Amino acid sequence: MSSPPAVTETLTVGQVELVLLPQRAIYVESLKLLLVSDVHLGKAETFQHHGLPVPSQVNDATLQRLEGLCAQYSPEHLWILGDLFHGREGMADGVIDAWLRFLHRTQVSAHLILGNHDRRLQDTLNQLSVDCLVDAVEVEGVLFSHEPDVDGERLNICGHIHPCFRLTMGCDRLRLPCFHWQPRQQRLTLPAFGEFTGGYDIALAAGETAYVVAEEAVVGFGR
Repeated sequence: MSSPPAVTETLTVGQVELVLLPQRAIYVESLKLLLVSDVHLGKAETFQHHGLPVPSQVNDATLQRLEGLCAQYSPEHLWILGDLFHGREGMADGVIDAWLRFLHRTQVSAHLILGNHDRRLQDTLNQLSVDCLVDAVEVEGVLFSHEPDVDGERLNICGHIHPCFRLTMGCDRLRLPCFHWQPRQQRLTLPAFGEFTGGYDIALAAGETAYVVAEEAVVGFGR
């Protein structure tokens, strides 16, 4: 029996239509690009470096999910809004090889806005077939950044926060990753894409929406 199709949400801001995907990514068809943030490849290896027995399969699971999105949507560009790699200790040969195999198989043009975890790795990352940018970048009137932009003068898509939303229904409680839309600030914060990442609980202000990722669906909850 085939699995049911994924349920996405579409957020239109100005002339930009954003498709929020349950794989914790955004597709922008008009720009032929895929957006993810906080991939954190090599985080398990970083823990291993410090003596903690964490399995390395999380890198493969993360990249397989990303490769699946590239196969489904055929983007010309992949934008990573910071923290592609977790740190220098995690850049083991196997992690780097997995990233290069992903690029070879997908042939996508990869762009990385350096985040707080990988800014010190720029010299190494420049050798890994990814276009590295230190500062926020404006693409067709949309500001891509790692940390949130504070100006609020244009649509800002960012990461860094790893937003999660707590749902309470009677005795049941769930904590799920989410896209956090703040219309007053014109800011959309992506959930962390990586399999092995933590999260930050958000509280919704008036007018805000948490687009929660639950299995194969994106569901909006607002105030």
